[in-house]
Amino acid sequence: MAEWLAALGAHPWAYPMLEVVHIVGIALLLGNLILLEMRVWGVGASIAVAPLARMALGLVGAGFVLCAVSGLLMFGTMAEELIANRLFLFKLLLIALAAGNAVWFHARGSLERLDAMARVLALASTVLWLLVLTCGRWLGYL
Repeated sequence: MAEWLAALGAHPWAYPMLEVVHIVGIALLLGNLILLEMRVWGVGASIAVAPLARMALGLVGAGFVLCAVSGLLMFGTMAEELIANRLFLFKLLLIALAAGNAVWFHARGSLERLDAMARVLALASTVLWLLVLTCGRWLGYL
């Protein structure tokens, strides 16, 4: 397996294509999440929340899967370096916090309430995912 991952990391177009898949996943995840969160904040109040959430969250899930699969493959090509990198570990912590925030948001029925706590959790989600994105981008330069 390690040989396969090393070959993947050294291939002239396979690794860059993994990065493209990762970026598409980020766009699906973050773009749709922010769209839904804007609705939670009251933007587009004439748009019904339930159908928007069904569509947006399906695309968020697809984006997350693309990010997770491509990210795990990219990680496998340089696991030792990344595990030793505090910024990478911080990125993983932020992802875990974002996941916990999402669980809390949905477990409390925030899409039905659209109250102040829903707005706080939506803002936390946006901030956490933007920090994840920032950490991931900086990893390429460290």
